[in-house]
Amino acid sequence: MTSDLRWTLAGDKPTGLFETCRQVVGKGRYRGLTFLEVESKTIINRVAKTRYFPFEYTINCYRGCSHACVYCFARPSHDYLGLGIGEDFDRKIVVKVNAVEMTRAQTAPRHWAGHSIAMGTNTDPYQPAEGKYRLTRGVVEVLAERANPFSLLTKSPLVLRDRHLLAEAARRAEVTVSFSVGTLDTDVWKRSEPGTPHPRQRLEAVRKLKGLGIPSGVLVAPLLPGISDAPRQVAEVMRACRDAGADFAAPIRLHLRPGVKEHYMEWLAEEFPDLVGTYHQLYGNRSYLPRPSPSGRRKSNPARQSPKPRTPASPKNGQGRLL
Repeated sequence: MTSDLRWTLAGDKPTGLFETCRQVVGKGRYRGLTFLEVESKTIINRVAKTRYFPFEYTINCYRGCSHACVYCFARPSHDYLGLGIGEDFDRKIVVKVNAVEMTRAQTAPRHWAGHSIAMGTNTDPYQPAEGKYRLTRGVVEVLAERANPFSLLTKSPLVLRDRHLLAEAARRAEVTVSFSVGTLDTDVWKRSEPGTPHPRQRLEAVRKLKGLGIPSGVLVAPLLPGISDAPRQVAEVMRACRDAGADFAAPIRLHLRPGVKEHYMEWLAEEFPDLVGTYHQLYGNRSYLPRPSPSGRRKSNPARQSPKPRTPASPKNGQGRLL
């Protein structure tokens, strides 16, 4: 472990972001992963609400994610810890082993007013590491016990493991489970998010959660310009959301903030080299694509002008549609 990491090694005087760090090499189904077990000094984070992040309090039991989504906006959080935002983010998973205890302490009635808590705002709470550590389940148990509202965002049907617990929590407080499904195109899925379960498994999870009375919907995100944003592709996902009984489906276009942009562009140059020039036009000096004009007419999308057949214009960045 290098000296510039923002945590304290086990046995040293605690001075870093976390109290201690212990490396655990993954075996069996976790082979190829390294778990960095830390004790966090706090678990509930307060963030500024914006139109992009409509929540105020978050819990993230993990940092890094073996889903390995190339576009993941959370990648720079590994740089903050002194780790790489590429393979390190995919393979070195920070595990806050005291997350459940900290949640219980910080949501004690004498300290906490019962604010809604969002999970999955940084990395996936039901990524493979959750199968080993069960921290998300522990946090949900605490929140359910205290009738505290919360939301979950995931790409994994592992959430079904906790379906009965979630159903009980939903009877006590406002609970929402959202799935990210940006495409049903198998080729795009395999290339852009190679560590995730198949998108149709996620939609089946929506159907099963709805069958238990758990509010559940889909973020149709991210829509990758020229890759997964063709009208027929988006329509296919929207139809599948409706067929699964989703409460809502919200198309969201790709955004590329500094750090993630460079990582994504390297991937794009390897996988879709003909689109590199159009992405420089779309994202060269911005992180988010322009919002549609008030008249409802879109500005010309350079991706549509590419000679490749899979490069149509991006659809509007919808605000969510009740289905």
